[in-house]
Amino acid sequence: MPPEITKKNEMRANMEATETQKPWFYESAGQRKGGFSEQEMIGLITSGEITHGAIVWRNGLSGWTKLEQTELASHLDKSAPPPLTGEHINNTIVWILAFAPLIGLFAEAIVAGIVYGGSEYRIQRALSGGEFFYITLALNIGLSFWDEHVLKKGGTDTSKFKGVTWLIPVYLFQRAKAMKHNLAYFIVWLVCFGFMLTAFI
Repeated sequence: MPPEITKKNEMRANMEATETQKPWFYESAGQRKGGFSEQEMIGLITSGEITHGAIVWRNGLSGWTKLEQTELASHLDKSAPPPLTGEHINNTIVWILAFAPLIGLFAEAIVAGIVYGGSEYRIQRALSGGEFFYITLALNIGLSFWDEHVLKKGGTDTSKFKGVTWLIPVYLFQRAKAMKHNLAYFIVWLVCFGFMLTAFI
């Protein structure tokens, strides 16, 4: 048999062996990770790298599937309890975040009053010019990251939020979908933000 054909056959055999021995893949932050053997996947579950809600795939599955719907589900009970559901998760921070544009505006007014000695004209001018807008911005971003931390402590896989946590409306929309909530806090934030923008026009 010619060397070229032999080499191709060896490569094909190696690929087939890899697919057989390391057939598992999982999704992380929008990227496909793998392949992994079943034992390696069990190790990832045990270490907490992947847990309830993780999306996995192997040859034979019709598509990407939740980990708990595969034969690896039995190993989840050995690692961690399932994440808290939307009705049990602490939503205090996200509702403060929903009103953060107005809270931030109030804080800006206080700072402007301190800086300009109570001069109503200069305070209004500072607010309408966005002189202290960084206060509202920092408040919104800080609360957003705090809320993500709360979700993570509750067992929610927050990797899907990475990169958008500082984009407040996007984060709130994705959070509502992930927690199976209605869009109430997302809508409240938009209304408050719109009011903040028009308050001094």
